[in-house]
Amino acid sequence: MINVTKSYLPDLEEYNRYLEGIWERVHLTNDGPLLRELESQLKEYLGVRHLKFCTNGTVVLQMALKALDITKEVITTPFSYVATTNAILWEGCTPVFADIRPDDYCIDPDKIEPLITENTQAIMATHVYGNACRVEQIQAIADKYGLKVIYDAAHTFGATYNGRSILSYGDLSTCSFHATKVFHTVEGGCIVTDSDEMAQKLHFYRSFGHRNDDYYSIGINAKNSEFHAAMGLCNLPKVPSLIAARKQVFSWYDTRLDFENITRPTLTPGVDYNYAYYPVVFESEAKLLQVVDALKRNEILPRRYFYPSLNTLPFVAHLAQPCPVSEDIALRVLALPLYPDLPESDVDRICQIVNETVSANVASIEQ
Repeated sequence: MINVTKSYLPDLEEYNRYLEGIWERVHLTNDGPLLRELESQLKEYLGVRHLKFCTNGTVVLQMALKALDITKEVITTPFSYVATTNAILWEGCTPVFADIRPDDYCIDPDKIEPLITENTQAIMATHVYGNACRVEQIQAIADKYGLKVIYDAAHTFGATYNGRSILSYGDLSTCSFHATKVFHTVEGGCIVTDSDEMAQKLHFYRSFGHRNDDYYSIGINAKNSEFHAAMGLCNLPKVPSLIAARKQVFSWYDTRLDFENITRPTLTPGVDYNYAYYPVVFESEAKLLQVVDALKRNEILPRRYFYPSLNTLPFVAHLAQPCPVSEDIALRVLALPLYPDLPESDVDRICQIVNETVSANVASIEQ
């Protein structure tokens, strides 16, 4: 069975060495020494001022909205994982969907400004597949109208834009460290800020709003454990080699797929990519479904990612916000298997099945 992704696991002895320290200290969670060490190493690796390691990549989106006092309308993308929209709704805000660019599938800045109203407070954009949004245009709009910018940067770990970590852009930026990501802590995520004051606020938000018996603010339990931090400390030094291995798999796809009848999203100029995903877009949903069926018959499991377009979800249907580009791409996009140790022979087989299926479809239509 070939899954769309496969989690990297470090050498068990290396992880066990961290576990021995946890057993000796009996400090399992609550801002432990491994968590602090991981935060320090992550800040250095990413070149960011403040980073809070939390339980997952969704709660940090919720924390971002709360910390910025966002209570009304948030302009966001319909082409993302559902967590982006769910976080907005969960915090009692209203998502306003701006359509995406037809080339890179990130939110289209030209579609944002016409949607701004007196109730608009923020823009929450997703760096799709680890590729940077048009951050300069988005920031210019935000500055013009006094809006906050939150980036769902769940896919961007290890990727840079103009020499800076993509996580360094926006008022607040979040990342997922889920087991399927380029860098993972099994479960986890982080929130990044350049502001000392905001970092202190987020620190208390993460831990019920108090330190010992002193209470400073509202808060939730977004703390992560020493066990998750240990996994992160094992995996972080491996990120450059993991990205290099992903890049090799990526290049095999590039040279073997027949792009006569399929396309791929373009990369934003200035991005040094992390090769997080390998999405391809077919000419129609019918062709996509035929390819999925052919791959599954060979025990290969791709993923319709992202699907559906979030503006079509049943619980936002009352908002009635058409996004034709996103709705179209969501029906036709498929993420092919990609992970560091995916054998070249398997990539050959996947590409052969995709090419033959698409070619057969085209030949049938032409006849």
